[in-house]
Amino acid sequence: MSHHYSGPDFSFPRGDARLDFTDLYAFPKPGDTSKSILIMNVHPSAGENPAGPTTTEPFAPEALYELKIDTNGDAIPDIAYRVRFSAFERGEQTATLRRVDGPQAAGTGDEGRVIVDGATVSIGREARVTPTGDTRFFAGWRSDPFFCDVEGAKNNLQFTGDDFFADQDVCSIVLEVPNSALGTKEVRLWARTLTQGDLGGWIQVERGARPAQAVILVEEREAYLAGEPATDGRFIAGFAHALEHTGGYSPAEAKRVAGTLLPDVLSYDPRRPASFPDNGRTLADDAFDSFIRILTNGKVTEDKVGPHGDLLAEFPYVGPPHQSRVTKAPNEMTATHNQLAAR
Repeated sequence: MSHHYSGPDFSFPRGDARLDFTDLYAFPKPGDTSKSILIMNVHPSAGENPAGPTTTEPFAPEALYELKIDTNGDAIPDIAYRVRFSAFERGEQTATLRRVDGPQAAGTGDEGRVIVDGATVSIGREARVTPTGDTRFFAGWRSDPFFCDVEGAKNNLQFTGDDFFADQDVCSIVLEVPNSALGTKEVRLWARTLTQGDLGGWIQVERGARPAQAVILVEEREAYLAGEPATDGRFIAGFAHALEHTGGYSPAEAKRVAGTLLPDVLSYDPRRPASFPDNGRTLADDAFDSFIRILTNGKVTEDKVGPHGDLLAEFPYVGPPHQSRVTKAPNEMTATHNQLAAR
């Protein structure tokens, strides 16, 4: 898995699939390297614990979906893109995209300069794209581009090449922006989801950038998901302990390798081609193989699964969903979701 199922025992954060961050991608626009594509995926269409389909409602209206961008290397955001969604009514939902620059980008809130207002969320296979000025925006159900042998990962890394995600969907937030909107040099990115607290204000429930490590290496899960990259040094010891156990690293080497995984950000220089883990991440990069080599200290190098064949050559680049949700009941929920709502 990537960042899917980062709640306790491979569940969802707060039991809500809509809040589950899965993957972050950043790469130059194909055919026009003066622009960049940023993709934040959330809400897997199927759960592991409990197993089965999740709600057909794409995004949580009571949540905030945020992309953070650090432009000067201090792991503190200087730019934030924030997305809020309307209530899901009669099978439809809309999105508002805001941008915040400067010190406020490091804060928690849903204010900011409106870039897109009332964009239609895609429920079916057609990608409903909203252009505005030099930005393009998409939000909606898509085919999950992540590929991994999940059962093999859970079975002591005994991989058979069975791609759990081959027929799964996910909800994508896709931005096309000019490189100038990101600054003039390499940036560091991460994504997070927040929900409203019982006493008001926003509570961060998910965050991350690099695949797999938050699910497999984290010991203090709640603290990690609620944390910030600028303070990720406190998790190096826990990461190192896990690497000693799984990869047979010496204590010193485990600590060194853990330091390369934290802070949990995705480094991206739009002036260079993207390739994970060196620069950004494309939809076809085998990020799980990269992680598994680190986890096992090179003893296991692949899970025998490759990129999906339904990726698009044009915006929003993520393939159409396997299942259209246009005709689904607008408020259909999983059994777990119903139980949570009744509490």
